[in-house]
Amino acid sequence: MVRLHDYWRSSASYRVRIVLGLFGIAYDRVVVDLLEGAQRATANLRLNKQGLVPTLEIDGLVLTQSLAIVEYLEDSRGPMILPPDPGGRARVRALADAIAMEIAPVCAMYVRKHVEGLSGGTMTAIEWQQHYITRGFAALEAMLGDGLAGQFCHGDTVTLADIVLMPQVYSAVRAGVDLTVYPRLAAIAGRLAEVPAFAAAHPDRFRPAKGPF
Repeated sequence: MVRLHDYWRSSASYRVRIVLGLFGIAYDRVVVDLLEGAQRATANLRLNKQGLVPTLEIDGLVLTQSLAIVEYLEDSRGPMILPPDPGGRARVRALADAIAMEIAPVCAMYVRKHVEGLSGGTMTAIEWQQHYITRGFAALEAMLGDGLAGQFCHGDTVTLADIVLMPQVYSAVRAGVDLTVYPRLAAIAGRLAEVPAFAAAHPDRFRPAKGPF
């Protein structure tokens, strides 16, 4: 049995749902409600020592950290989500890391709330998020202008970079970021939205019937 512990709106969880769909891996879902603090409850901490999501139970293993999970699934299942050549792999990882390591962590819900509290209300959580997403997307747009992007971030095949991009685009839209300023990025996101595994993993398909959201 494959079991995914996630939260519907978590970017990291969204990444893993995409890959599970791309690889055709059926799974059971365990909801970890971040708004209720379930990530810090004993049940989640027993599996995920950081008190985060997602956690994937598979092959007798308990895996954490979305990028580690994604690469495990590629290594153990396929298909390839990293290019076969070292240069291509480095480029895709750089694009993915520009989001997963530079944008997403500082825009995490607990970081935004902490900053808003420390600022005494002079900076809202949304303003903080907009600042770092727009700065990060500007750099990403430039990186995508190196001539190696195609239909997707790297050529015409879905890669790790696309898997990380789409959840951040979702977060950007929720934060009111204008994507038209980033035409390459927006065009790729539009095409990814039509890929069945990406559409099936979209947070709106897992949104609870009742809020808060």
